[in-house]
Amino acid sequence: MLLAVFERAALMLMALFFLTRFRPFQDLLRQQDHSPAELAGVSLLFCLFAVFSTYTGIPVDGSLVNVRTIAILSGGILFGPWVGIPAGIVSGLHRYLIDIHGYTSLPCLISSICAGLLATAIHYRAGRRRLWLYGIAAGIACESLTMALILWFTEPAVGHAIVGHIAYPMITGAICIGLVIKLVQDLDDEKELLAARQAKLALTIANRTLPYFQNVDRDALVEVCTVIRNHIGADAVAITDTRDVQAYVGLGKDYYEPADHSAIGEITRRAVREDQIIIENDLRQYRVADFHSVIIIPLRENGRVAGTLKIFFRKSGGITGSQRELALGLSQLISTQMEASRIKQLQEMARKAEFAALQSKINPHFLFNALNAISSLIRIQPSEARQLIAKLADYLRYNLSLGDTLIDIQEELKQVRDYVAIEQARFGSKLAVVFDVDDVHPRVPSLLLQPLVENAILHGIQPRKEPGEVRIAVKRLDDRIRVSVRDTGYGISQEVMDGIAEGKVESRSIGLSNVNERIKLLYGEGLRLARLEPGTEVSFELPLEEKA
Repeated sequence: MLLAVFERAALMLMALFFLTRFRPFQDLLRQQDHSPAELAGVSLLFCLFAVFSTYTGIPVDGSLVNVRTIAILSGGILFGPWVGIPAGIVSGLHRYLIDIHGYTSLPCLISSICAGLLATAIHYRAGRRRLWLYGIAAGIACESLTMALILWFTEPAVGHAIVGHIAYPMITGAICIGLVIKLVQDLDDEKELLAARQAKLALTIANRTLPYFQNVDRDALVEVCTVIRNHIGADAVAITDTRDVQAYVGLGKDYYEPADHSAIGEITRRAVREDQIIIENDLRQYRVADFHSVIIIPLRENGRVAGTLKIFFRKSGGITGSQRELALGLSQLISTQMEASRIKQLQEMARKAEFAALQSKINPHFLFNALNAISSLIRIQPSEARQLIAKLADYLRYNLSLGDTLIDIQEELKQVRDYVAIEQARFGSKLAVVFDVDDVHPRVPSLLLQPLVENAILHGIQPRKEPGEVRIAVKRLDDRIRVSVRDTGYGISQEVMDGIAEGKVESRSIGLSNVNERIKLLYGEGLRLARLEPGTEVSFELPLEEKA
């Protein structure tokens, strides 16, 4: 009789096991909160289990040896009152109605309803780790209650005969409740174990790739792709920006060697454009290699899509749920590392700019010229001398309080005006400076404009004998802001222009080179240099950002 109980409990375990192989049912079991429709579905499932248990029961002396209580308690303990109580009431009423005058009909109805209520109490009050143990104890209690009720409601001789035959297998069979609960709980444990493994793998990859993000270039990104491919077993891995493939490792690598094959494909452009993960598990045709599966995940910097991470497999259906989660975690880590690398480079350039500014502008020669201009004005124009002293103080205070944070461009222009006032005191009528500024408020790094103005004055106007003009313009276009510094002095040489474009810093163009690199890091495009007749124009563009 006990073996028969275990056989019927095994049928329920097998049914649950096969159900747990399906993703929708797995997700349902793993969720903490369920919608009314989901609860209704689970309730119906366990009601069917409980009713089916009655139909598969073994008749013994007018009673049925069955596993109905196992279904009621398992469903109620795992999912709460909306499953346990309906299963208890429905299966209890069913048991009562199919044999209204039977010896055990009423005891089974009462114990089934009690099982649903007891399962609800355990669901809310018991700790997760011991649910299986509480389930076994509740099963023993409910079956013991059934035996007591049989003895209470039937004649002593009949009741003792029934209980003598079914008590041991029914009460011992309650052990199966613990097995059902453990089966479902192991799904969560399996998910947590898989998540832990994926997290460990992602962190291992992040640790291995971290040195390559000290200086992000194509060679570094190739090494990053190599590490990822070796650790996850992909057939190819690529990293792109929003237009071109920056690094590619694996099958089909030779295809990307020519420059005309480096542009990203339509699927990748869609991932960039829609900022969404794209998974293709059935690639019909692919121009690079015999790939059948690919996952493309956007990489972000400063909240914007800056590129993608692409992982290829040759087998169909190669992108599983766990691989998707791993790839998503890797993309987040890569985005963070790339952004941190950019920020580090930007901070380093800002520190260099600050150091260069303090070294080249606040030096004895500069202070001597400024103080000499002030001293010459004290007797003849004392009010102008006082204003110049105030501007010099503001200039020095501003330079000494610079940080790495971005500032409003209007604040940067105020610093430029203080600097220009000091220089005009030196050059007098030889220097004219014109400001043409719209009411715009993008945030820019400090000391971004002043080096450009200084370069125009010292290398454009000062070497000429005749007077010159410097025009500083900040103009709002349709969706951009154009900043330019134009002078009427000597035009910039082609050698200097080539050096700036190639990143070669010369002593006389360190200011231009520094600003060029910082703008390129922030906005993706550096300075635009143009020779005029006469003079030079240096310009760049900023994204439109109104003052909050």
